[in-house]
Amino acid sequence: MADVQERWCVVTGGRGFAARHLVEMLIRYEMFHVRIADLSPSIKLDPDEEEGTVGKALRSGRAHYVSMDLLHKSQVLKACEGAEVVFHMAAPDSSINNHQLHHSVNVLGTKNIIDACVELKVKRLIYTSSPSVVFDGVHGIINGDESLPYPSKHNDSYSATKAEGEALVIKSNDTKGLLTCCIRPSSIFGPGDRLLVPSLVAAARAGKSKFIIGDGNNMYDFTYVENVAHAHVCAERALASGGAVAEKASGQAYFVTNMEPIKFWEFVALILEGLGYERPRIKIPASVMMPIAHLVELAYKLLVAYGMKVPQLTPSRIRLLSCSRTFSCSKANDRLGYTPIVLLQEGLRRTIESYPHLRTEQRPEKEGPSKSSLFLGSGRVADTLLWRDKKQTLTAALVVAAIYFNFVASGVTIVTSISLSLLLASIFLFIHGRLPQRIMGYKIDKVPKSYFHVSGETSRQVALSVASGWNFVVKGLKNLCKGADCMFFLKVALSLLILSILGTISLRSLFVIGVPGVFTLFFIYEKKEEEIDHLLNEIVSFIWKLKSDISGKIFSSAKVR
Repeated sequence: MADVQERWCVVTGGRGFAARHLVEMLIRYEMFHVRIADLSPSIKLDPDEEEGTVGKALRSGRAHYVSMDLLHKSQVLKACEGAEVVFHMAAPDSSINNHQLHHSVNVLGTKNIIDACVELKVKRLIYTSSPSVVFDGVHGIINGDESLPYPSKHNDSYSATKAEGEALVIKSNDTKGLLTCCIRPSSIFGPGDRLLVPSLVAAARAGKSKFIIGDGNNMYDFTYVENVAHAHVCAERALASGGAVAEKASGQAYFVTNMEPIKFWEFVALILEGLGYERPRIKIPASVMMPIAHLVELAYKLLVAYGMKVPQLTPSRIRLLSCSRTFSCSKANDRLGYTPIVLLQEGLRRTIESYPHLRTEQRPEKEGPSKSSLFLGSGRVADTLLWRDKKQTLTAALVVAAIYFNFVASGVTIVTSISLSLLLASIFLFIHGRLPQRIMGYKIDKVPKSYFHVSGETSRQVALSVASGWNFVVKGLKNLCKGADCMFFLKVALSLLILSILGTISLRSLFVIGVPGVFTLFFIYEKKEEEIDHLLNEIVSFIWKLKSDISGKIFSSAKVR
């Protein structure tokens, strides 16, 4: 039981992003002794916290940690015992669209908090809600105020259950002397954030941050994390004031922002540029991304049991990224006395400075030829397909186009195409050979006889290459005859299957798809080699992990039987 001279408050979810900042602010202001309540059995401080405000408060007794599961009423009662005020900030990860999880924490857990506050005669309860409680995922919100109703259908299960929890808190106001209110902070950012900035950097490092979903003009209200903490303190002070102030402040919900609306994608660009990455530039319509997001979400539901990570690309996330969401803080200013204490630009500066480990790596300029150049032989073919000699590339493209329209698109057979090609080459060489050394003062360079001569060394190399290829095939056939190497058999079978599928494609289709691909894919790969390699490595790693998980589950189920 707390000492009668001590005034205690409880911060649920006290190790969360915004809650940590509120805990520090409450300790600094010396308003209360702070009870930090969270799921973990014990508190583990970061190095900067150990010697900072929280570490010192824990050692001096001005702060205390208590392990608490919101779904266990006895633990909730123990955490709230002797408290004058409860800041209910606990919430599950909003990026996971799991209705059961969200309902259990946001609704059932909140109900337990309310019941405990009423039973223990806690005086004030401040609930951390979300602006998404009034967002339907379809219609944008510009300067929305608290008169906006809950939509009939929310954007996701997190928003829907947050609205249920908020309604319970507002309804419980003035129950046996308990005063309540709800804070709706919009898009929180700042030091310690483990979702927004890290996910932006992860996308940038994977080469995915170049894209803007939608037209890029959607406006947003962001809130620096210290302003969120400050809003909670303002709410507590208003409820504690008594009289008309408390009466006006209680039983209400309040939007809280930095009061500086900004284009969402401009905010993202400022963070990425501040950390040394490129700003997003390529616009993709939300209507194009939505079907892909639905497929990703379906894949997650099917493969989550096998270890698939929570995807960033979900339908609810697409709607959040492409709609406008700005809110008025007039009510919070009028009834709680809230105004931001940290401006947006200053908040951005502090946020960027707090992530030195996420800054772009200063890689030295790559030396030597690219992988594309090495694959193409680092000669004239590489110069042509990698667009290093634009005149040569355009000439080659015109020649290929002429071949296509004269021999492929016309529908002639391969034998006829080869015959016509040789005929044209013969006519060209004959006419070229008959031309004089000079025409109207211009020198005509003759094709030397040695141009068609194949040296003995070249012939030897070609023969060796053919023999080596043949020996490789024979070695493979011997491996298959042994019947021991299953992986090799699967590779051969898959290769032949792919070849058989390619064989069904007409020469015309191969030309239409293959030629433009050859002239563009090698060029793109050379320019974006690191990003593409990184993406391919991630895909391969995911496939191997998925294979390992599936094999493990099959093995486990077989073992159980």
